[in-house]
Amino acid sequence: MKNIFTLYILFNVFFAIAQEKDKHLPQGNEKFVEKNYVDAEAEYRLSQAQFTKKSKASYNLGTVIYKQNQPSEAKYQFEKAIKDAKSKPEKHEAFHNLGNSLMKEKEYSGAVEAYKNALRNNPSDEETRYNYALAKKMLKENPPKKDDKKDDKKKDKDKDKKDDKKDDKKDDKKDPNKDKKDGKNDKDKKDDKGDKPQPKPNDVSKQKIENLLNAVNNEEKKVQNKVKAQKVQAPVKAEKDW
Repeated sequence: MKNIFTLYILFNVFFAIAQEKDKHLPQGNEKFVEKNYVDAEAEYRLSQAQFTKKSKASYNLGTVIYKQNQPSEAKYQFEKAIKDAKSKPEKHEAFHNLGNSLMKEKEYSGAVEAYKNALRNNPSDEETRYNYALAKKMLKENPPKKDDKKDDKKKDKDKDKKDDKKDDKKDDKKDPNKDKKDGKNDKDKKDDKGDKPQPKPNDVSKQKIENLLNAVNNEEKKVQNKVKAQKVQAPVKAEKDW
């Protein structure tokens, strides 16, 4: 019995919340008609906070913000209204005012798409059709500019590639003087390391040494004999005749 009583209380609470009326939305509308946009915005924000999924609150909030010349903030509210919209008329109104916000910021490409979507939800709205044609005309006369930052990045990238190619070409060129220097340095390194071949003491046999000494001795004897022969054959100096 106690559980049934608890469920009954909870049911009444949820029913009361469901039947709760939005008092801030109509109050905001009154302020809007009076052109008191600041107070109207405050009321619409309270309505939106209380009913987060209510498309009308976001749509009215976006409209009053647009009236205060804040199209960037108004765009956000109209996009939320489109997301929460449950019917085609609600979507049509939100897309139409989103297009107006984009036109005010000279985002003609986005405005064309917004008006196009508005017409899909209400093809008979002549005001939307006129704005759609105007947005296309403005887009044609003012085509979107290229992103200068992207172009600069692309140029810098291409420049880096060219510089890399130049460096590679420089590396490929051979410096003959450098090769000579490198060869000389390599030679010096070999000498320092003891890589230069040295004669081995055992390369000449003892027999060859003896033969060589004998030949030298024989040649020396021949020279001595020639000297002696020359002395014998030389004329003898005559003594003085007194």
